[in-house]
Amino acid sequence: MKIAIACDHGGYLLKQDILIWMEENDIDYEDFGCYSTESVDYPAFGEKAARSVASGECDKGIVICTTGIGISIAANKVAGIRCAHCTDSFSAEMTRRHNDANMLALGAGLTGPNLAKRIVEVFLNTEFEGGRHARRVGLLDQIQP
Repeated sequence: MKIAIACDHGGYLLKQDILIWMEENDIDYEDFGCYSTESVDYPAFGEKAARSVASGECDKGIVICTTGIGISIAANKVAGIRCAHCTDSFSAEMTRRHNDANMLALGAGLTGPNLAKRIVEVFLNTEFEGGRHARRVGLLDQIQP
């Protein structure tokens, strides 16, 4: 499994913590930026990561900004992306089980590194249940902009 990861300046430090955790757990990833705490615009980075997931280059994605909201909106503008902003591991589990979310958004100003790593772990290791949820995800995928 290959994970796309991206952030803006507000999410940079949390992204570094998550990258270390992913390396410790032998998780393959591609880092789409940003690469410092210098101010940048989150939509560009959210879009890059989302396009890599939508194209199949990466299997899932993680995007991070200060709140997780703006960068999740950017990711969700890309066709085929179901990016869920999660602040706890239960939400991460359920969005995978029921929504087949393929991207996770985190807010570095809201979620500390230990909780963020647990959320990522649950998100990456939870399978989609399918069944009645597959029909609903199919309906989501039919919604056109």
